[in-house]
Amino acid sequence: MNRKRQRFVEEYLIDLNATQAAIRAGYSEKSAVKIGHQLLDKTRHLIDAALAERSEKTKITAERVVQELAALAFTDFRKAVAWGPDGVRLLPSDELGDGEAAIIAEVTETRSETGGSIKAKRYDKLKALELLGRHLGMFSDKVDMRHSGEVTHVSVFDPETRAAILASIGEGDD
Repeated sequence: MNRKRQRFVEEYLIDLNATQAAIRAGYSEKSAVKIGHQLLDKTRHLIDAALAERSEKTKITAERVVQELAALAFTDFRKAVAWGPDGVRLLPSDELGDGEAAIIAEVTETRSETGGSIKAKRYDKLKALELLGRHLGMFSDKVDMRHSGEVTHVSVFDPETRAAILASIGEGDD
């Protein structure tokens, strides 16, 4: 394998972006999209091997990432913080389990002569739920435009767009 192609593999591992990897490896910006795609096909076995090696070294796997997201999404904040008539208190860190400790994004303590306060902030639960939902295929930003039957109604505000959709699937604009 030539040096440029090897460099592409190394660069691709940085951000998993074939176009940018091709540019950083020294290929022309004009042809980077095309070259990046071609190099991705030609070097897939090397990239897969490098990703597996990196995963083994770092012990970072897709399963571990999903487990961490699940901890952020489903660990109850009340297991890290207690509140009641006497105020709010953060449980001592040595009493927190791994899941409870993992949800804490920030702890800030303010002290003054007249008193003090402790602020505990958790990581974004909704973002963790969204990422888990995407992993499970619950959400999609893609629109499926395949046609597998008779179109009875297309609701598009722009008449030209509606006509183009119906024409593309072989239906007349009634």
